[in-house]
Amino acid sequence: MKLHTDYTQRVVIDTTAMAWTPSPLPGVDRKPLDRDGGEVARATSLVRYAPGSAFSAHTHGGGEEFYVLDGVFEDEHGAYPAGTYVRNPIGSRHIPKSTAGCTILVKLWQFEAGDSAQLAIDTNAAEWQPGRVPGQREIPLHQFGDEVVKLIDFAPGCRSLAHTHGGGEEVLVLAGTLSDEFGDYPAGTWYRVPPGSSHTPFSRDGCRIWFKAGHLPPRAKLPQ
Repeated sequence: MKLHTDYTQRVVIDTTAMAWTPSPLPGVDRKPLDRDGGEVARATSLVRYAPGSAFSAHTHGGGEEFYVLDGVFEDEHGAYPAGTYVRNPIGSRHIPKSTAGCTILVKLWQFEAGDSAQLAIDTNAAEWQPGRVPGQREIPLHQFGDEVVKLIDFAPGCRSLAHTHGGGEEVLVLAGTLSDEFGDYPAGTWYRVPPGSSHTPFSRDGCRIWFKAGHLPPRAKLPQ
């Protein structure tokens, strides 16, 4: 399956308008955002676990990165409430499940060689740091090479600086509405813009985003 695999193109998706599609396991549904491959694939998806559902044991041949959007995600290593950011490096193994149910943003097969950090950050307990401009604050989540992952808050009326993303940018709007000169992106919007893209983001009423930049074009090995 190939979905939004041309990383030179701008992609904007209202995930709230998408239907859930079943995975191979009962109680686990998905909304694919980009995908290159079959059941094992380079992929970005929203994944929803019904209460009491589980996924079979598996090894992440290309690494796994996820952010818990609601509920509590669990595996044999711990329980991760909404707001938790997790990185499971290449070769890691687990048995995911959710007793109460949860929804996550998950990215597979997108680790650079040498990026071996294993992280579980509860952003509810993390300290916010000043952002690039007044009215902006952020929680750094991960950095390796050119790749940067953060949570970013815009206060009402905050306008960031005009800038260019040399390695591309990917955003999921978690709350409020993010805007730029190309449009408005309400909560639930996922977008990915190619390397070399420029814009000036702002928020009229305030917003929170999950932000990733510097990671395109993909440098991870695709699954065989």
